[in-house]
Amino acid sequence: MSTISVALWATAAIIAAALAVAAVQVYRTQRIAAEAKRAVPPAGRYIDVAGNRIHYVETGEGRPILFIHGLGAQLHQFRSPLFPRLDGFRLVAIDRPGSGYSVRARGATGRLSEQARVVRGFIEALGLEKPLVVGHSLGGAVALTLAIEHPEAVSGLALLSPHTRHSGKVAPEFAPLYIRSPLKRWLVSQTVAVPASQKFAAQTLAYVFGPQEAPADYMTEGGGWLGLRPSHFYGASTDIVDLVDDPAPIERRYGEIGVPVGMLYGTADRVLDHRIHGVEMVGKIPNLDLELAEGIGHMPQFAEPERIVAFIRRIAARAFAA
Repeated sequence: MSTISVALWATAAIIAAALAVAAVQVYRTQRIAAEAKRAVPPAGRYIDVAGNRIHYVETGEGRPILFIHGLGAQLHQFRSPLFPRLDGFRLVAIDRPGSGYSVRARGATGRLSEQARVVRGFIEALGLEKPLVVGHSLGGAVALTLAIEHPEAVSGLALLSPHTRHSGKVAPEFAPLYIRSPLKRWLVSQTVAVPASQKFAAQTLAYVFGPQEAPADYMTEGGGWLGLRPSHFYGASTDIVDLVDDPAPIERRYGEIGVPVGMLYGTADRVLDHRIHGVEMVGKIPNLDLELAEGIGHMPQFAEPERIVAFIRRIAARAFAA
């Protein structure tokens, strides 16, 4: 057998082995995703907003409060710890496009301005009259963009551990999500991302919730299982790429915000530094009501839900009075 023939056979064998490994990963991904859907099925309704299929839940009566979750999360982050405690309001929580059971429109991006436009369209479609918007983490950045670019749409903002500063960098913990090529992003989401996410789920939760522990029922009641699906990884990767690469960060326009804004930050937040994203906002966001929760991490709605309810009610009183 010639040298060329040997090389061709060796190349074919390597390709076949790689395809076999990929097939195993695809199978594992689909099996885990199916288990996730069984554990946490859709909980609400759907509505189309500019080509985005938005999944949302709604309960209660009164002035509207709209909840926007953060990176890699979904609406159960609010529904589980807060909704049973917040009576007297019309409570609405959405899965942001590409997250949970919401589907992003074809060709859409994760840019903050684009997400804010979708939320603005959702507010109109659902007939929410100038809601108070509660945003957590990346959802806080979307809420701030909404208040700047669509000020007529909201009464105020109550932000939990919000992302407020544009660094143009990726934290090491989120580096696996930073995949700029849509094709590579899709391939990773369909093969290795979900099995790897399941393998390291405990470490991820410890980082996000720390120094507190994640609730024992977080994977079901908190919707954690929904992160173990290829569409969710793809959506989170899109969000972080467009957040980091955004050429027009909104923070230079914070002084334009004319509605009441409250911000609650845990001083032990490992994801977003409360001094950089919280304390440094005093004087930049007009009349900011800043509350610091000593020793609390990035998920205050789970760590101290009663305190968060009191915070939301306080900001709601200001917003709806105005």
